[in-house]
Amino acid sequence: MQDQTLEPLTEDEAKAELARLTVELAAAERAYHRDDAPDITDAEYDALKRRNAAIEQRFPHLKRSDSPSDRVGAAPAAGFRKIKHVQRMLSLSNAFEDGDVRDFDARVRRYLGLSESAALLYTAEPKIDGVSLSLRYEDGQLVSAATRGDGETGEDVTANARMIADIPQQLTGAPAVLEVRGEVYMRHDDFQTLNASGERTFANPRNAAAGSLRQLNPEITRDRPLSFYAYAWGDLSEPLAPSQWDSLQRLKSLGFKINELTRLCENTDELLDQYQVIQQARGDLGYDIDGVVYKVNALDLQERLGFRATTPRWATAHKFPAETAWTRLEAIDIQVGRTGALSPVARLSPVNVGGVLVSNATLHNEDYIAGRDSNGQAIRDGRDIRIGDLVQIYRAGDVIPKIADIDLAQRPAEAEPYVFPTTCPECGSVALRDAGDSVHRCTGGLICPAQAIEKLKHFVSRGAFDIDGLGAKQIELFYADPHLPIHEPAEIYSLAERDAAALAKLKNRDGFGEKSAAKLFQAIEDKREIPLARLLFGLGIRHLGEVASLDLARHFQTWAALAESVDLAYPAAEAHAAADAAEVKEREAAQSEGRRAEIKKTRDQVIERAEIPPESHAAWQELTGIDGIGASLAMSLVLTMAQPKERASIDRLIAQLTAILPPEAQDASSPVAGKTVVFTGTLTRMTRAEAKSRAESLGAKVAGSVSAKTDILIAGEGAGSKATKAAALGVEVIDEDAWLTMIAP
Repeated sequence: MQDQTLEPLTEDEAKAELARLTVELAAAERAYHRDDAPDITDAEYDALKRRNAAIEQRFPHLKRSDSPSDRVGAAPAAGFRKIKHVQRMLSLSNAFEDGDVRDFDARVRRYLGLSESAALLYTAEPKIDGVSLSLRYEDGQLVSAATRGDGETGEDVTANARMIADIPQQLTGAPAVLEVRGEVYMRHDDFQTLNASGERTFANPRNAAAGSLRQLNPEITRDRPLSFYAYAWGDLSEPLAPSQWDSLQRLKSLGFKINELTRLCENTDELLDQYQVIQQARGDLGYDIDGVVYKVNALDLQERLGFRATTPRWATAHKFPAETAWTRLEAIDIQVGRTGALSPVARLSPVNVGGVLVSNATLHNEDYIAGRDSNGQAIRDGRDIRIGDLVQIYRAGDVIPKIADIDLAQRPAEAEPYVFPTTCPECGSVALRDAGDSVHRCTGGLICPAQAIEKLKHFVSRGAFDIDGLGAKQIELFYADPHLPIHEPAEIYSLAERDAAALAKLKNRDGFGEKSAAKLFQAIEDKREIPLARLLFGLGIRHLGEVASLDLARHFQTWAALAESVDLAYPAAEAHAAADAAEVKEREAAQSEGRRAEIKKTRDQVIERAEIPPESHAAWQELTGIDGIGASLAMSLVLTMAQPKERASIDRLIAQLTAILPPEAQDASSPVAGKTVVFTGTLTRMTRAEAKSRAESLGAKVAGSVSAKTDILIAGEGAGSKATKAAALGVEVIDEDAWLTMIAP
């Protein structure tokens, strides 16, 4: 498998590969979490996630701001009222081998500062393959139920949840506020009965469970045989118990079903033993599971460990091995994304792989189809992929499918090597593949309808402007509408005005009426005020995801301050882009290790010759010094906003907005709220990760480098050049003890 051993990659190849993986994983997550119609298998999905993580680990400075590592689920579906989770519903990191489980244990111990021999209990429980659901009880009464959605906001399925027999309507002896989280699933026998009824044929029990839970008519849910296991909790008015195990027992005493295969384990050997027990029992359970979840048992340790962007540090999912099947490759289609990337997709004769009907699979890029990696080395023993081939598809956990192998003995005589297109199938523009890049990109830009439509869809998506009634389907209709076209974001805000002046009114169109048209116009008006982070994310700038958008918003606070800094940074960004291009050429020419110094020298000379104005250099240093903002993202932001057509489009949008709101302070009362802090050296009383997490929770901005805008440098043992630079700049320098005293409650 490609993700098991990562082939050698140059930085440019790694950057291109991370971009491709981001696009593919986002599409897969939408299909799985939002649409309940996965078009690739879990094996494929997990493999892509692992490959993304492996590249990020090898090239940490290339991690994208919209990295799949920082993402949970997909935006909620239209048609349901939205419920914002008080505490985010996160996904889990994955383990695939025994060694991954031992690595998980080692990471936990390292973070907590525990030795290998220190006692550390875990729970192990089956990972149910269903639909995540959050149930909120107040004073013992079920008041709401929500799906996970994108982790922050889910669909309100309260009426439907009341129809599930396993979900108690009233609790006795529960905390005043109790949010119970678990999995809605459908047993195999119930799934077969449902499909046999002829009402509708579902691909697998998970899809059946999701479709049954997300019914606008609760009576349909009542007639569908759904079950529920509780395994966690969210918002609480008081703790359930001091440990994971005892909290589960408390939930059981309140009337919730807890999985009977859950065990308390004293070490990783016991975790792996329980994994084998559950795996062997898998075929007789009567419902689908796709792995085993391990959690640190002590809740005080869970609190210390905290969370990454999208996953808890105190839990992981040990996934079961992939399942495979053989089928024919019928066609290869090319899809164009909002960044212009051309992505090949395999169209397959539908085949059932581990309970999921698979008809599509990713083909990554030109090299992958040709049977080689990005360095020209053979993969699949050099066997290329051709239309008509008999291909082996694998999956692990019911999400993303991938082609594992080809049976050359079954290849049709007329099968020809696939020729990757050099023109965009959407607009006919030239599709170029830059040196060091594995992806072909359309050069059409704004004239390419695929890019324009995808960017508009992104603009109105959940994490961006989130305009009710204006989703992907409506964007496609308006883009093609001859009377009320929407070709750029600013035109959304003139829709009502243009409708008033047009003869062909929106209220007279299919899918709209007077009330729905008025409702859409009001929804658009409501989004003339927008948080700065959502505005930045909505612009659809390459590499700029939700996390980095929030980082930028917290740093600059206002659009005017950000735009001014970005404009100032342009000469520096242009020089660094030229240096990147020169470095690529040098790397292609370099034949030995001894050339590396020469490569760096060439890069430095390009930047030096550019004679960057001091104010531009300072702006560039400020931008790239923001923790989480790397050079690739900064360059993409600066150069995008410097393009006349793009900037004009952005300026027209800004003119339509009445207010761009700064991010909420996480803890405005904190003595470090709004301050920029930098950690350096070795901390002895907490790990660096704990220190950063704590600082951000108190409203501080954590930067990776010292500049004139740094407020405090926390210097641990062995502090070096950063402490020297801070002293020279007059930045306050304190030690770890002083920092802990400063932030003490």
